[in-house]
Amino acid sequence: MEKAPASALCLFLLYVVVFVPAADGIGVFNVERKFKLAGGRHRNMSDLRAHDARRHSRMLAAAATTAAVDIPLGGLSLPTATGLYYAKIGIGTPGQDYYVQVDTGSDLLWINCVECNNCPKDSNIGIKLKLYDLKGSGSGNEVSCDDSFCSLMYDSVPKGCVRGVPCQYSVMYGDGSSSGGYIVRDVVRYNQVAGDHHTIAANASIAFGCGAIQTGEETDDAVDGLLGFGQANYSMISQMASSGKVRKIFAHCLDTINGGGIFAIGNVVEPKVKTTPMVPDMPHYNVILKSIDVGGTFLQLPTDLFELGDGKGTIIDSGTTLAYIPDEAYNPMMDAIFGNHKDLGFHNEGDFICFIYSGSVDDAFPIVTLHFEKLLTLSVKPSDYFFQYKDNYWCIGWQRRGPQPKDQKDLFLLGDFLLSNKLVVYDLEKQVIGWTDYNCSSSIKIEDDNSGKVYSVDAHNVSTSSRLETGRLTVLLLLTSIMMFLIQ
Repeated sequence: MEKAPASALCLFLLYVVVFVPAADGIGVFNVERKFKLAGGRHRNMSDLRAHDARRHSRMLAAAATTAAVDIPLGGLSLPTATGLYYAKIGIGTPGQDYYVQVDTGSDLLWINCVECNNCPKDSNIGIKLKLYDLKGSGSGNEVSCDDSFCSLMYDSVPKGCVRGVPCQYSVMYGDGSSSGGYIVRDVVRYNQVAGDHHTIAANASIAFGCGAIQTGEETDDAVDGLLGFGQANYSMISQMASSGKVRKIFAHCLDTINGGGIFAIGNVVEPKVKTTPMVPDMPHYNVILKSIDVGGTFLQLPTDLFELGDGKGTIIDSGTTLAYIPDEAYNPMMDAIFGNHKDLGFHNEGDFICFIYSGSVDDAFPIVTLHFEKLLTLSVKPSDYFFQYKDNYWCIGWQRRGPQPKDQKDLFLLGDFLLSNKLVVYDLEKQVIGWTDYNCSSSIKIEDDNSGKVYSVDAHNVSTSSRLETGRLTVLLLLTSIMMFLIQ
């Protein structure tokens, strides 16, 4: 008779562990939409522009059968949240998980390493930071400066190279911060798509930067490194494609509603997207913008504003948070957007222009549509180009280029703010980019070149919740054992 109450208690606890959702703040990544950090502190809004400024000025100091790949994605690029998206990848033997910012505006994959004394140790975005240890990996080794990969980065063997000397890398930022170190080669582990909503473990030998020196201000939104998905031959996707493991096609769908989203390598067959050609022989994902309309009325802009060359053109860049446009387009656009609201009072919040409005911004303000080559359009709703700083307090996501180097002042730079809640496909084989509005919390269908079959790939939201689920499973097994003992 004494075992029955104990059994009932265990059943109750079993129910709690399995069926009751975890509370916010107990190991679960929680997206804060009111621009606050841990402890209720407000984020300095200028941090976002500083983050983007670093990106815009970044430059390198040197300057098998294919399969689909599913890369778990986390983060949220709303200015009121983390300001970035990041992926989880495994590196080394034994494998260790690292969280890296996803960046289509650069090429090199780099990870902070144990030699780094001033790398970030903590992060406010719900992940545990980790330093890569080459000596702790049974599959890693240094890449010498006379290695073919080093020549690929520098277009030739670096001047003064001596056999056995490590291949160096350096990434520099416009605000004076930098990341530098040496190149290593190790096993990178990823999820290969093997069926509907199903993946299997796979790996590839990848050369990447081992970050030993970091300079500049620390950030609350720290990650372990950066995953460049640019077109250069030394980017991770190019290395995987050259070894026959994947095709040079990838897609992302960045979810501002639930965070995370979809990031996959392979041929997306559903949904279908219209495409526009990439500008050839460019280091970034440049496309041809033809015109802009606000509420159906085209802006009267200088005809040479959309020309290519001499620091002009349009870049698609997932590593930039906001949308930056030249002064010659910014002022006419703002006049058109606020033409029916001249009585609004504007206030500055850091580098942002904000205003108070209590109604629906989607009902009151016009849609902005960007028109690209081959009739591809990008329509941006007011709720996408404004962001809510606090109740009834909205800020403008469009940013003027402002003082920029001569070779950048006329660029249109389209970041996550405009690309979110859209499936964006980069087909490097056909040299086209396309997109369509999409529910980034759902799934896409991607083709498996091995079998010709089409599989569903789901959305993710990488966070500490995965570690929480491991703990919940441990408790579940423990309670099950206790219950079986008491019932016997």
